[in-house]
Amino acid sequence: MKVIATPSRTKEILEKFDLYAKKNYGQNFLVEPGIVSKIARNAIVSDHTVAVEIGPGIGALTQMLSQYAKKVVAYEIDERLPEVLAYSLEDCDNVEIVLQDFMQVDLKALVNKYPEDDVVIAANLPYYITTPILFKIFESEADIKRITVMMQKEVADRFIAHVNTKDYNALSVITQYLTDVKQVVKVPRNVFNPKPNVDSSVLQFEFKKKDPSVNEKLFFAMVKACFKQRRKTILNNFGEWLGDKDQAKAYLSDADISNSQRAESCSLDDFLKLYRRIEHEDICVCEN
Repeated sequence: MKVIATPSRTKEILEKFDLYAKKNYGQNFLVEPGIVSKIARNAIVSDHTVAVEIGPGIGALTQMLSQYAKKVVAYEIDERLPEVLAYSLEDCDNVEIVLQDFMQVDLKALVNKYPEDDVVIAANLPYYITTPILFKIFESEADIKRITVMMQKEVADRFIAHVNTKDYNALSVITQYLTDVKQVVKVPRNVFNPKPNVDSSVLQFEFKKKDPSVNEKLFFAMVKACFKQRRKTILNNFGEWLGDKDQAKAYLSDADISNSQRAESCSLDDFLKLYRRIEHEDICVCEN
């Protein structure tokens, strides 16, 4: 089996099919087999793992996943690529290529097709749609065992950011409420063809047990509101969202949060304490 994730093999495949990377699909092909292998190995949770891949490209990660997973189901949006993948993955008999936009996939129905298996997500995510894809997975309520994905380092830094850092924002709080997230490996820009303008990072997410007493729509709306204008105090942002600054002061005091703090200095536990003060209030959580 010829390893796809090498400069020479990638060049050979691209030239054979007269292919070029499409910027509108965020295509950059990994040409470092050690990194691709590490992503694949970390994605697998058991010997009966079904790996769902988003955007297989010419098959570099797909090929590695097929060596460790029971089955790989890869969703590709680029109509040029199923023919290419049939060629590059001809030795991988446990791979199914689906020509479909992953954003249109019913994840819960997909997972339910494999009741005896552990379904995971693995991907080199297009930079332009990383967050929408992840939140589609987060909100699907599908029984996904693990998500192992590569993304732009700048975005990854927000997902894993800690309190009182410049990258810490609403995305950090919401992600860390939903999942345990960790960095698997940093990926320099020079291991791609074509080379992007930024470095990447591979993150892994595993879902936490849900707390049924939390109205997530309300909690997430509150967190986003508290970060709405980063330079403002939490009192100003939270008070504006509530429409009652005096009431906001009372809630913040009850949650042991200072009026002069900014949202970036509040931990997940702080936000949960504040949420408990408002959970029974009649608050509009309509999207802006």
